[in-house]
Amino acid sequence: MRFAIVKCHGSGNDFPMIDARDLSLSETEWAGVARALADRAGPVGGDGILLLVPGDDRAAFGMVMRNSDGSEAETCLNGVRCVARAGFEALGIDAATVRLKTSHADAVRDAELSPGVYTVRETAGPAGLSTAAWPIHGAPEQLVDAVLPMLDGTRRFTAVTMPNPHLVHFVDQVDETELVRLGRICEAAPEWLPNRANLSFVELRGDALFVRTFERGVGLTDSCGSAMAASTYAACLTGRIAWDRPTVVFNRGGLVRAFAGQDGMVTLSGNATYEWAGSISVDLATETASDLVVERRFPDEIAAWDAAKRG
Repeated sequence: MRFAIVKCHGSGNDFPMIDARDLSLSETEWAGVARALADRAGPVGGDGILLLVPGDDRAAFGMVMRNSDGSEAETCLNGVRCVARAGFEALGIDAATVRLKTSHADAVRDAELSPGVYTVRETAGPAGLSTAAWPIHGAPEQLVDAVLPMLDGTRRFTAVTMPNPHLVHFVDQVDETELVRLGRICEAAPEWLPNRANLSFVELRGDALFVRTFERGVGLTDSCGSAMAASTYAACLTGRIAWDRPTVVFNRGGLVRAFAGQDGMVTLSGNATYEWAGSISVDLATETASDLVVERRFPDEIAAWDAAKRG
């Protein structure tokens, strides 16, 4: 089956994106498409795939995000910005509510983060603190800057849903080896964490945050939008930054502007950058991608984002 795709990224979180509003594939087939297209050894690669899908009575359109292992995420806030851009352009609008797997997000085209950077502001939430919603078996009702003995006997975590599950640990300096070790424990879906979790180590850098994430279904990633949102909320919740105070959140892929409210709503403003557009064939039986044709490139957008990252 041949798909028209746009290769895009939000804060370095990169995806092939498909307008799937008129496509009818099964859940199993879409999972296979994700594994084929997001395969870093294949012709496209990505942290997963994004689908622009129909909305509902509340939303103008929707987003489905599938991780590189084919699993469907509850949300992907870097992906929301890219899908919002595609939805805006398809419908001739500049603001919309976006339907997600289990929630909604509000998106609007925003003032440019940097000259030439297509920027979308998104608001998602409310963030949740109930560990029963994950579930985290054996944990207290809420886990806020507290030890989670099943994962580590000394480190302190804050458990936040955005609505996908996040464990946030504040550090003086990110130890990637330790992040990967603990992330793999979460990824293995132990008995106490059957639905897995995203794990982030977060540095407080003055008034800014630096977030490094081991993402459920992906692994160590340069960027995870919901992790940046969860980390912002956790930083406010634990008194590290103030509620409703704009801050900059950095990661390996770039940066976003962010703030969190006590009502649990978190706002991120960041890029939705297109790199190229084209088409590709996917063999649904073998889950392999081939015959990539790039029809258009976006060098000005790539250069603008590179300049924004350099600051």
